[in-house]
Amino acid sequence: MNAERDVRDGGAVPAAPVPATGDGAASGAADVAGETAGGAPEGRGLGSRAPGFIRSSRPLHLSWQVGVFVIGLAVVVAGIIMLPLPGPGWLVIFGGMAIWATEFVWAQLVLRWTRRKVTEAAQRALDPKVRRRNIILTVIGLVIVAVLVGIYVWKFGITMPWKIHE
Repeated sequence: MNAERDVRDGGAVPAAPVPATGDGAASGAADVAGETAGGAPEGRGLGSRAPGFIRSSRPLHLSWQVGVFVIGLAVVVAGIIMLPLPGPGWLVIFGGMAIWATEFVWAQLVLRWTRRKVTEAAQRALDPKVRRRNIILTVIGLVIVAVLVGIYVWKFGITMPWKIHE
């Protein structure tokens, strides 16, 4: 349930998130990527992004959630199928997670964690030492492949394994 629904249904009003200040007053995770102490990015809370008229009716909102779940599941399954087959498998899986994140808090948290990890990996990849190591390993790999191809050509020549002339 989201905060708006708790208030409408007579539930307790959730505490307002404490804005992340640079002085360490908020929790340790709150200072990451402009998030508030509640874990939500500033200006965007967790929970359903369904239109208000859908959230106002419990059966309609539940039907909406089931529909979002089924569509997201279909996209994620298609992405899993694309992993061994040709196609952008991981991209489609993350697309399905994004569909789920429009309605489910757990999917929003998973996407935020994934986005943070991808950003950290991209920043590590831009480190000059890591780039130098990657370039050196790539050159060594290319040299090994070139030597193996050279040995093959020297031993067998440039004949194809199938017979074209027949």
